[in-house]
Amino acid sequence: MDWTPEDLERKQQLAFHYHKILELLGEDPNREGLLKTPERVAKSMMFLTKGYQQDPAKILSSAVFIEDYRQMVIVKDIDFFSMCEHHLLPFFGKAHVAYIPNGAITGLSKIPRVVDVFARRLQVQERMTTQIKDCIQKTLNPLGVMVVLEAQHLCMQMRGVEKQNSVTTTSDFTGVFNQAKTREEFIKLIKG
Repeated sequence: MDWTPEDLERKQQLAFHYHKILELLGEDPNREGLLKTPERVAKSMMFLTKGYQQDPAKILSSAVFIEDYRQMVIVKDIDFFSMCEHHLLPFFGKAHVAYIPNGAITGLSKIPRVVDVFARRLQVQERMTTQIKDCIQKTLNPLGVMVVLEAQHLCMQMRGVEKQNSVTTTSDFTGVFNQAKTREEFIKLIKG
């Protein structure tokens, strides 16, 4: 990561606060194993939330090509890692994204990059699903977009109800995906 002066200041401030958190937890932040922990956690949090400094529409529109293709384009099994905004614990899983072009396509790698931008923010899965859909719809203006996220939430697995095998699925769609037949085709293709 290229550190700007603002980044270095944020990292220093975060490390200061994590040092204080360790003290409040009853730990000795000056013991050998914890000496560098505040700085490591600060760097980690800056990486895990770098989506705030990225523009997903700009990423998506950086590789748009005129193409008369009007069938479903699916990028499935996109691994993502995010942080639950309620407990600051990870949730992670797979994103499946489809769109039906309307005269323009985007580079295939741009779809996972858009997923990553929204995942690298403090999130709830429901909002993230809609943000990905809205970004693709507004930027590419396709005939329709559908997004399905399947995730495991550590805030449900390692605390709270402690259900280790639960998976949460969310979906959102626009345009031609309002037709049940089109949605069913998408679901069949991502499950196949």
